[in-house]
Amino acid sequence: MYFTVINVEPLENYQLLLTFENFDKRIFNLLPYLHIGRFSELKDISLFNTVRVNFESIQWDNHLDIDPELLYKESYLI
Repeated sequence: MYFTVINVEPLENYQLLLTFENFDKRIFNLLPYLHIGRFSELKDISLFNTVRVNFESIQWDNHLDIDPELLYKESYLI
Protein backbone atom coordinates (compact mmCIF):
# COMPACT_ATOMS: atom_id res chain seq x y z
CA MET A 1 0.00 0.00 0.00
CA TYR A 2 1.17 3.52 -0.72
CA PHE A 3 -0.12 7.01 -0.11
CA THR A 4 -0.58 9.57 -2.85
CA VAL A 5 1.10 12.95 -2.78
CA ILE A 6 -1.28 15.88 -2.26
CA ASN A 7 1.28 18.69 -2.01
CA VAL A 8 4.93 19.29 -2.84
CA GLU A 9 7.25 22.20 -2.12
CA PRO A 10 10.82 22.45 -3.38
CA LEU A 11 13.35 23.21 -0.65
CA GLU A 12 17.04 24.10 -0.61
CA ASN A 13 19.69 21.51 -1.40
CA TYR A 14 17.43 19.51 -3.73
CA GLN A 15 15.02 18.44 -1.04
CA LEU A 16 11.25 18.24 -1.35
CA LEU A 17 8.64 18.76 1.32
CA LEU A 18 5.90 16.27 0.55
CA THR A 19 2.44 16.01 2.04
CA PHE A 20 0.75 12.66 1.57
CA GLU A 21 -2.94 11.80 1.65
CA ASN A 22 -2.57 10.52 5.24
CA PHE A 23 -1.31 14.07 6.05
CA ASP A 24 2.22 12.93 6.83
CA LYS A 25 4.71 15.64 6.00
CA ARG A 26 7.96 14.12 4.83
CA ILE A 27 11.28 15.29 3.39
CA PHE A 28 12.66 13.58 0.30
CA ASN A 29 16.30 14.18 -0.63
CA LEU A 30 16.77 14.17 -4.40
CA LEU A 31 20.57 14.62 -4.27
CA PRO A 32 21.39 10.88 -4.56
CA TYR A 33 19.35 10.71 -7.78
CA LEU A 34 20.92 13.68 -9.59
CA HIS A 35 23.61 11.52 -11.19
CA ILE A 36 21.12 8.99 -12.63
CA GLY A 37 20.05 9.45 -16.26
CA ARG A 38 17.72 12.35 -16.96
CA PHE A 39 17.48 13.21 -13.27
CA SER A 40 20.76 15.09 -13.82
CA GLU A 41 18.65 17.69 -15.66
CA LEU A 42 17.20 18.64 -12.27
CA LYS A 43 20.58 20.08 -11.23
CA ASP A 44 19.22 23.17 -12.98
CA ILE A 45 17.55 24.77 -9.96
CA SER A 46 14.98 26.59 -12.10
CA LEU A 47 13.84 23.23 -13.50
CA PHE A 48 13.96 21.59 -10.06
CA ASN A 49 11.64 24.31 -8.75
CA THR A 50 8.96 23.44 -11.35
CA VAL A 51 7.96 20.37 -9.34
CA ARG A 52 4.22 19.94 -8.87
CA VAL A 53 1.66 17.31 -7.96
CA ASN A 54 0.55 15.27 -10.94
CA PHE A 55 -2.07 12.57 -10.43
CA GLU A 56 -0.85 10.53 -7.43
CA SER A 57 2.76 11.68 -7.45
CA ILE A 58 5.00 14.56 -8.54
CA GLN A 59 6.33 15.73 -11.89
CA TRP A 60 8.69 18.37 -13.27
CA ASP A 61 8.39 20.41 -16.46
CA ASN A 62 10.77 17.98 -18.22
CA HIS A 63 8.12 15.24 -17.61
CA LEU A 64 10.20 13.31 -15.08
CA ASP A 65 8.26 11.80 -12.23
CA ILE A 66 8.90 9.55 -9.25
CA ASP A 67 6.77 6.71 -7.98
CA PRO A 68 4.81 7.79 -4.86
CA GLU A 69 5.74 4.55 -3.10
CA LEU A 70 9.44 5.35 -3.50
CA LEU A 71 8.87 8.92 -2.33
CA TYR A 72 7.20 7.69 0.83
CA LYS A 73 9.66 4.88 1.52
CA GLU A 74 12.79 6.99 0.93
CA SER A 75 11.64 10.11 2.79
CA TYR A 76 11.62 10.91 6.47
CA LEU A 77 8.80 12.20 8.64
CA ILE A 78 9.03 15.72 10.03
